[in-house]
Amino acid sequence: MRITIRQIQAMKQQGRRIPMLTAYDYTSARLIEAAGIHFILVGDSLGMVMLGYDSTLPVTLDAIIHHSRAVVRGTTKALIVADLPFMTYNVSPELALQNAGRLMQEGGVQAVKLEGGQYIAPTVQRLTECGIPVMGHLGLTPQAIHQLSGFRVQGRTAETAQHLLDDALALQAAGAFSVVLELVPTELARHISQRLTIPAIGIGAGAGCDGQVQVMHDLLGLYDDFVPKHAKQFATLGQTIRVAVAQYAEEVQKGEFPTAEQSFNMDETILDTLYGGSSQASS
Repeated sequence: MRITIRQIQAMKQQGRRIPMLTAYDYTSARLIEAAGIHFILVGDSLGMVMLGYDSTLPVTLDAIIHHSRAVVRGTTKALIVADLPFMTYNVSPELALQNAGRLMQEGGVQAVKLEGGQYIAPTVQRLTECGIPVMGHLGLTPQAIHQLSGFRVQGRTAETAQHLLDDALALQAAGAFSVVLELVPTELARHISQRLTIPAIGIGAGAGCDGQVQVMHDLLGLYDDFVPKHAKQFATLGQTIRVAVAQYAEEVQKGEFPTAEQSFNMDETILDTLYGGSSQASS
């Protein structure tokens, strides 16, 4: 039985912090759920960490569906949320409904996430009226990275802070069950979290939010050329992987791998039938 959005919302009411993490494939989803994470995001960040793009913009709906299927197959308890990619929901509420429906039917997720505030609220309302749970996303919205002129903290002025609060309240009124606050000053994120009755999940928004979400690759240290300020490396698996692969390559080159322990044998009398004797087969 999977965690429900009502259970996620109850965690806020009970004062329990909500851990959320991204996953993009079957294996990582299994490991993450086994570690106790029951709120998983198939983010369009997969475009950068899995597909090598320099932003989330090239990610397609088909790509999100493909990765979502794998994550769903790797889990049994987690509530799986998937991003609606760039321009799959902005044109009209009806197009958003069609694409969100595909993501749930074909991808198997239990909820969708989309970026934007007051202007996107009618779309959120349309989706929720049709039974599609929606998670909002405010602050730094990666799909608007060019308009925002880069990965910048949002809401540092009185005007933009008020706008973010109004956006959050509009999403809540439209039926969103939760909202992500990305790269928002700690004080503002705490204030928004306190004003909302739905959970606010932070990423680069301080400890005052109701929960936190991180990109799995950042948390595990799979990349060491750039570590975002909002991320903490709980492991350095990138280095571990490099060392392991280098050792594998060395042992293959030296003829040290595989050994008898990793090999299989057969009845040598079969060789007599095939080759007229094992000595001939080995010559």
